[in-house]
Formats: sequence, C-alpha cells, structure tokens
Amino acid sequence: MSEKVGVYICHCGTNIAKIVDVKEVARWAGEQEHVAIARDYQFMCSSLGQDLIEEDITTLGLTRVVVASCSPHMHEKTFRSACERAGLNPFFCEMANIREHDSWITDDRQAATLKAKSLTKAAIERVVRHQPLEPIPVHINPNTMVIGGGIAGISAALELAEGGFHVYLVEREPSIGGHMAQLDKTFPTLDCSACILTPKMVDVGQHPNITLLTYSEVEAVDGYLGDFVVTVRKKARYINEETCTGCGICIEKCPFKVVDSKFDVGLGERKVIYRPFPQAVPKYPVIDTENCVYFQRGKCKACQLFCPTHPNSIDFEQKDELLEIEVGNVILATGYNLFDCSQIPQYGYGRLANVFTSLEFERMVNASGPTSGRIVMRDMETPPKSVAIVHCVGSRDKNYHEYCSKVCCMYSLKFAHLIHERLPATEVYNFYIDIRTPGKGYEEFYHRLMDEDVHFIRGKVAEITDIARSPEENGKLIVQAYDTLFGAQRRIPVDMVILSPAMEAYRDSKEVAQLFKMGCDFDGFFVERHPKLDPVATMTDGVFIAGACQGPKDIPDSVSQGAAAAARVAGLISRETVMMEPVRASIDTDACSGCRICNNLCPYNAIEYDTVNKVSTVVTSLCQGCGTCVAACPSGIITGAHFTNEQLMAQIEGLLWDVRPNGGNGKTKAPEPEMAPA
Repeated sequence: MSEKVGVYICHCGTNIAKIVDVKEVARWAGEQEHVAIARDYQFMCSSLGQDLIEEDITTLGLTRVVVASCSPHMHEKTFRSACERAGLNPFFCEMANIREHDSWITDDRQAATLKAKSLTKAAIERVVRHQPLEPIPVHINPNTMVIGGGIAGISAALELAEGGFHVYLVEREPSIGGHMAQLDKTFPTLDCSACILTPKMVDVGQHPNITLLTYSEVEAVDGYLGDFVVTVRKKARYINEETCTGCGICIEKCPFKVVDSKFDVGLGERKVIYRPFPQAVPKYPVIDTENCVYFQRGKCKACQLFCPTHPNSIDFEQKDELLEIEVGNVILATGYNLFDCSQIPQYGYGRLANVFTSLEFERMVNASGPTSGRIVMRDMETPPKSVAIVHCVGSRDKNYHEYCSKVCCMYSLKFAHLIHERLPATEVYNFYIDIRTPGKGYEEFYHRLMDEDVHFIRGKVAEITDIARSPEENGKLIVQAYDTLFGAQRRIPVDMVILSPAMEAYRDSKEVAQLFKMGCDFDGFFVERHPKLDPVATMTDGVFIAGACQGPKDIPDSVSQGAAAAARVAGLISRETVMMEPVRASIDTDACSGCRICNNLCPYNAIEYDTVNKVSTVVTSLCQGCGTCVAACPSGIITGAHFTNEQLMAQIEGLLWDVRPNGGNGKTKAPEPEMAPA
C-alpha cells in the first residue's frame, strides 16, 4: 500500500496532555509505516486545527487522516468535514479515542502514553484499508408522529403544526393532558394548572394539522429516518366519534358507579362509561369493558337507550383498529411514573390510612377533585390540624434511586402554601434532606414559605408509625427523623402525612426503547445522543425525545424540550433530502447458501429472502449497519461497509504493535492479517 497518512495528536487542553506524553506519541507516529506527517496540536477540533488538516491534505497530498483525540461520538463529523473540504473522501478519516479510552481512566503516564501509541497505530493500520464511500440520499416524509400527549408532547405537536407540518399525536389514555391535567396549581407562580393547560389541549383537538389518536398505542415500528412506518392500535371506545356530541348523558344515566378513578388516583369513583376529567380532549367518553355489565353479562345498554343520537353513538360492536402510518420523524414524549411508596414499608403507605402521596394530595386539593378541593383525612370529613410533608421518597436514596427528582422540593413547598391558605390554623412540617430550588423564581418562593411559618426539619425520615408513646400521640401518625441541625432525634405527631415520591421512567420505557432501536439508562430513562450538546436526539436517526421520558423535569423544561425537538424535526423536513451514512451491510448472493440465519437476527428487518433464487438480500435503506448479520453469517459472506474483516483485523494487529519481538519500532510494516477461510 502506498498511502500517505497524516496523524494529528490532540492535547485537548490538559484533558489528554496531562496524562499522555502527546509530543512523544506524535514523534513516534511519524516513524510508522505509511505516515507522511505527524503533528500535535492544542485543540484539533478548533478551526485552526481543522485548517491544519486541510492544508496538509492540499500541500502534502495526504490520502488518509488519523486524529487521536476524544470520542468519535463527539467530533468524527468535524474531522470528516475538514477532509471533505480539502477534497478527500470523508471516510478516509479515522479517529483514535485517547481521551475517554486512555487519559481519563488512569494516572499512570507511562502506561497511558503506551496505550495512546497502540490506539494510534491501530487507527493507522485501519485507515489505509478504508474504501471510498458515498452518503445515501434519503427523502424526508414531512409528516411527524408525536407519542405521548402530556405537556411535552402537546408543545412539540403544536410547534410543528403551527409551522405547517402534519402531526399524528398518539396518546394511550382516553384524553391528552398527562400528569399536568391532574395538578391543582403550578409552582412558583401558583397558576391554575387546568387554566393554562386546557387552551393548549383545545388547540391540539381543533388544529387542522394534527390528527389526534387517543386511547391508542404503538405496536410496531419499521423503517428509518425519513420513512418510518408505525403501526398504531386504536382501541375501541365503543363510541362513534362521528355522531357523538359529547353531551355526557350516557355518563349521567349509567347506573353503575363501581370503579376507582385512575385520574383521581383511587380517591374517587367513576362510571363504567366515563370521560377522565371535565376538560378532556377529545370530549368523547369511553366504555370500560372490564366492568361494564353489558360486556360481562349481556344486559343493561342504559347508555345506548338514553343517548340523544340513539342508536348511532354507542356502538357495542366496535373493534380495535390497526393503523399503519407513514412518517418521516418520531418524537417520544411518553412521560413518567411516580415511585411506588409502598416499597418503603416503614413509611406506612397503603397501611396507615392518612399517609397520602403527592398526586393523591393534588387531586384532593383540586376543585374538580373527589373532595371538591377540601383538605380532609381519609374519612373525607375531618380536616387535619397538623400535616407532615416528607421530601425525597425514593429519590436521593441508594436503595431506590440515587438521582434527585428535581420537582419534589418545589411541589412540597407548594403543598405547604396551599394547606396554610385553606387551613390557616394547621401546623405544617417539611422534612427534607436539602432544599433544592434552582429555577426562575424558585428560591423566592422558598423564602415566601419561610415567612408563612412553615416548620422545616432537616433530616431524612426514618419511620412513620401510629404507635403512641404518650397521651398527646394517641390517634396520631408519628414521624420520626434525626434533625441534623439540632443534632437530636425528633418525634412529630401529625394528623396527615404527604409523601413526595420520586419521578421514575414510565413502566414500559424499555419496551418502547426496543421498538425504536434506542437506549435506556439504568433507571429506564431514554438515552440522548449527548447529554450536553444534543439532549433531544437519540442514537436512532429520526427519533427524538422530549420531557420527563429523558429524566426528571418540571413543566417549563418539558415545554422547552418539546419545542426543541420540534425545531430539530422541522429542520430536517425543510431540507427535504438528507444524507445518511453509507455504513451498510451487503451480501454476496453468489456465495449465499440461503440459510436465513441473518433474516431472523436482523433487528431492523432489513434482510429479505429471495424465494426464487433462494438467497438473502439486504434492503440498504433499512439497514443501520449494526453488524449483527456480519457476525452471525456462518459462511462469512456478509460484509459491513467501513467495518470489513480486513479493516478490523488490521486494527487489532495495530493495537498489538508493542508485544511483537521488534516492538513495532521504526517503519516496520505490520504483517498482513491471516483471514479465516470462508
């Protein structure tokens, strides 16, 4: 091979140079086979660093480039673009990660320098075997699917719809609104949650560019950026939406009120034909077939008999529909669950009557809730004279979730204010680890609560019990905690306890991640492409995330991220055609035995079986270059572009340069790798 390779070693400030002897690596690299020039530079990703590469390509006639710096995930596109501007095929560029894989994981300077040489040598041996590749043009379908109808999904859908693009908004519940619809007031301004959310919900329901699919779930996803085919199951409401007026007479006349309301978190009941809440969008009710007498025993039909549009609007024969929807991009805004407080048995939730969760209290204090806004104990009659609010239930706890749920401090302070506002004589205690109020106006709200005579006890609650030790504790809940400011154990008798549970990833987040071929972290939240620089994109092109499905967020952050995801999608749509990486698999059909092992293993369904010629073929537009088929093929006749056996084996040989008898010094050519027989 007569390639001319330029090698560039980055200092990355002190990130690399503090541990790795960068100048020695550059000197050593300059002595290697194929290397025409080797340089070290403070910041290779800077415009001056890129200019250096471009100038060397032009003046020295470089045919390959190696950059030893940080992760390709960060800057591979940067250096490929520099090569392309200088007239070199961008796929003739290779990166060696000597930061995350080397300098950041050791304090041993000698070992780090040796490893940097190995990684650089591996990149050199690999890059000389690279083949020219051309990006694949892909047309972008202008339609977008937003999955999740909470405030993040609503924001994303409206931003795109207002921009003139059609949106399919899919929500698994009968109405959009998400958790925000269940809240009473929003911190720190104490705006009525329904008052600011309902206009947005109405806009979604009436917008000509939004197709609203509530009571629906995604079952399958095929395709790729620009051309996804999403299969959605639209569950039967048993209501004809074309003729139903949403008058609510069917709900009023239903004789059975036997079901705990999911929307009211079990504090209230609903009919078996129901609308989740008064402001629900769409306005159409839904029949709960598991509890409906007609579906269980074949009797009743009261809702149909009293329907003003009888017999058109109530359709007991309605079936689920499977819709195949073609879209160019997908935004996931699937929200979150609350931590199950019964997992901490010492707090007594589910066992002690007057221990409530934050969401239960939200529904209780809401004017449209089961108590019409009255703060009462479980008997629904008696107001509490003392209330304890326990922060960080399941958050900041190594036994459950180490992360902070971000919103608990603020809504706990909000609860204290609402209790004092409605029950001025009630004593309120906040048990906290630390008060975290980082948002706009949050710290001021905290100071406001301090002026309202709320008791703040710094200490993690150890136990909540109803076992009294003195007459004044009789009939009370006893909250036990170690007060770290006073340095003493405290026993506070109260009438009611409100637990502030952690925000968790939605219960089926891992299944959703598998559908869309993306990742989840250990807590189940969706993984973004980059936590700082690209928090709305995922590693699957064309799939974006917004809101609390990525991690705990308050309402402003969820709205912002929904709008950001919409902006990213709008940018792709406006380009009409985008270029996709040509890293794809190909099958040598002349040698294919037709065993079909690759067909069954491909996670993208990108391999088809030709029944006439009895061979498998790759659908290039669907292939994502994951390499599963390449590794699985027993005949070794599937090739992954940019990851050929020759390239990978050469890279391994390069890594092992220092264990050869001659130490790999000087312009010693690495031996050609022996290929396994086909």
